[in-house]
Amino acid sequence: MSKIRITKQFSFETGHALYGYDGKCRNVHGHSYKLNVTVIGTPIGDSDHVKLGMVIDFGDLKYIVKSEIVDKFDHATVFNKNTPHVKLAEELKNHGHNVILVDYQPTSENMVIDFAEKISKHLPAHVQLHSLKLHETESSFAEWYAADQRVPKAPQPPKGE
Repeated sequence: MSKIRITKQFSFETGHALYGYDGKCRNVHGHSYKLNVTVIGTPIGDSDHVKLGMVIDFGDLKYIVKSEIVDKFDHATVFNKNTPHVKLAEELKNHGHNVILVDYQPTSENMVIDFAEKISKHLPAHVQLHSLKLHETESSFAEWYAADQRVPKAPQPPKGE
């Protein structure tokens, strides 16, 4: 049976600051993120299965992404916990703000890697994460592809040598 990719798009508002950056993004600011989540699999062929013909129910995918990403990152501010921004984060938390401390610089590139790990852990065994596209602005985005993550096998020496 054919492999099929399905995609669902999500939106959330998140603030961040890039510690040590040499431009405006060193300041706390926010983005209206759009996250495209694409999974791949074979549609369910069991005629007795309630999800016959689906790779994954869009509702199930929505549940995973909302619970792991959207509900946590929406209207939160993300800081690298390994920088002096941790002091600002503590102050904001003390005033009731939603702050997420991560162990990476909160760029779109690093966020999409983090999101891939979080989503992959919760997909059914017959479905794989194919790709993520995280739009930070309408014209700027980071992409993650499963195929790019595979480590090529080391060349083997010819037999008999």
